[in-house]
Amino acid sequence: MDYELGLLESQTLSVSSRREWLLTNGIGGFAMGTAAGCATRKYHGHLVASLNPPTDRMVLLADIDAYAEIDGLTYGLSTNQYVGTVHPDGFRRTSRFRAGRFVEWTYAFEGVTLRKRVGLHPGKNAVTVRYENLGPRRVKLHLKPLVCHKPYHENFRAGAYPKDLQFGEAETRVRQGDVELVLSHPKLSMTPFAGWYYRFEHEREAERGLDPIDDLYCPCELWSELPPGESCTVVASVGEAEPPLDFEALTSDEEVWSAACEHFLCRTTGLARDTIVAGYPWFTDWGRDTMISLPGLCLCRGEVGLARNILRSFGSQMKQGLIPNRFVDFQEVPEYHTVDASLWFVHALWETLQAEWDECFALEAFAKIEELIDWHRVGTLFGIRADETDGLLTQGEHGWQLTWMDAKVEDWVVTPRYGKPVEVNGLWVNALHVASALAEKLGREDLYGDAAVQAGESFRKRFWSESHGWYFDTIDPFDAQLRPNQLIAMALPFGPATGPEAARALDAIEKHLLTPYGLRTLAPNEIHYRGRFEGPMAALDGAYHQGTVWPWLLGPYVDAVLRVTGDLERARKALANTDSMLNDYGMGGIAEVYDGDAPHRPNGCPWQAWSVAEIYRVRQKLASQV
Repeated sequence: MDYELGLLESQTLSVSSRREWLLTNGIGGFAMGTAAGCATRKYHGHLVASLNPPTDRMVLLADIDAYAEIDGLTYGLSTNQYVGTVHPDGFRRTSRFRAGRFVEWTYAFEGVTLRKRVGLHPGKNAVTVRYENLGPRRVKLHLKPLVCHKPYHENFRAGAYPKDLQFGEAETRVRQGDVELVLSHPKLSMTPFAGWYYRFEHEREAERGLDPIDDLYCPCELWSELPPGESCTVVASVGEAEPPLDFEALTSDEEVWSAACEHFLCRTTGLARDTIVAGYPWFTDWGRDTMISLPGLCLCRGEVGLARNILRSFGSQMKQGLIPNRFVDFQEVPEYHTVDASLWFVHALWETLQAEWDECFALEAFAKIEELIDWHRVGTLFGIRADETDGLLTQGEHGWQLTWMDAKVEDWVVTPRYGKPVEVNGLWVNALHVASALAEKLGREDLYGDAAVQAGESFRKRFWSESHGWYFDTIDPFDAQLRPNQLIAMALPFGPATGPEAARALDAIEKHLLTPYGLRTLAPNEIHYRGRFEGPMAALDGAYHQGTVWPWLLGPYVDAVLRVTGDLERARKALANTDSMLNDYGMGGIAEVYDGDAPHRPNGCPWQAWSVAEIYRVRQKLASQV
């Protein structure tokens, strides 16, 4: 499915500059920008290469500054936001913008119709940019590639750049360090230009209180006399020249939700690990996000083999019973500061085996689960250990945020949730039951059934708060703030939160936390509630899990409704708005978060893996119900 803006929306900068598009190459690289054509984030660019798939991302081709010359007059096609001005103003000549497997702008003015298309090459760090003359008049096209070698989290300033610049008849090579950007332009005339464009301003970075300024370098000027029906292309690639992309071959009738899922999957074909990118533009692959997203992104789309590869990859990096919290750009050693990612790993293993039983993989999975549980029983990193007195899992180390509510502002852990969090213990009970079930199926001695029963009984006895009518968010110490984390203990296949208590808690959650876009992370009547996700980074992090709405929680909510009440209509009602969510922020994706207060503006990462994955998963689940 394609997403479109017509003439009125395209030519209204306040609208088109807030609508973002994304293309991915399946190995961690991407292209991203706005329908207006201006870069509102430092992450935007036509080629953001993944130099060490799926990480080590670098912005290489930021944009192409484009002008059309007719009868001696020059008209801007591109749109650049500089400090204090917009120039050129190509958005004013845009009659349509369309995003799908590739993106395209149609420009119409003075009897001229031009089209620009941008497409990434699958499995390669390469992009094709094609300009076509669709009208009856000959047009002289002027193109100035704007390049940099910028690690994508950073800003770029004029200076000693590039290290090396080479010009050929049909290509220009720009080298900095070990990375060579190749610009192939076979049908274009070229003149060396070698000049700087200064002080591009990225509006969305300014809103986040970050440095919004970048400079870009132009190595050459390209031009072509385009007769009616003719086209020219620029291909940007890393290391070696690539042939242009065949846009006509990129048409697809893939179902819209399945297409949205595809953005996050990385199939590196032996280059590195198969994995799931947590979100675009700034996330890499996170253990927790990957395990939560895997059933929706892989299993619901029949990609069980890919799911097994991803699980093996994370399992191979297990350290003292913990899978990585995240793999980090520009760093070999992953980080392990998470209490729940490894327990979600057990859940993902179970769901993968339920989707397709594989005896060999089941034996591998069982060995990893045994290793994980053994470490949790004796105690592992960050104070994570099973409490012998009640069989529940406790955790916490000063200065660390170990649950999914992991915001931190300098030394302030916003939601530390030390002790025994409710969803962590729901996952722990679930993991023990999975181990017991697999032991029985594989003919192994069951060393986990009794522990599962003990932990489940302790959960039901200790977490329920009769006076509040919902489950404590943490115990030891006790925290009765109304949060959605208890849903996970209701939703899991072996979750311990069941019966009348779970039904009462579900009613409270629906009343205070459920919105048309997901669930609030804190009830509005709680003292620390923050209803708006806005401002500089410290304010954003302070509101991240203090009322901000998260769409991914619709997955556990629907599961909980079905498991606790069996009410299909109640579950379907919660998803009524999800189709429109695919096109209200990132075009073809779902936002990371929304405001807790109406009108619930989308914000954060425009393409979030678990937002798409969990909604898609439960939509599929409900579609299968009669």
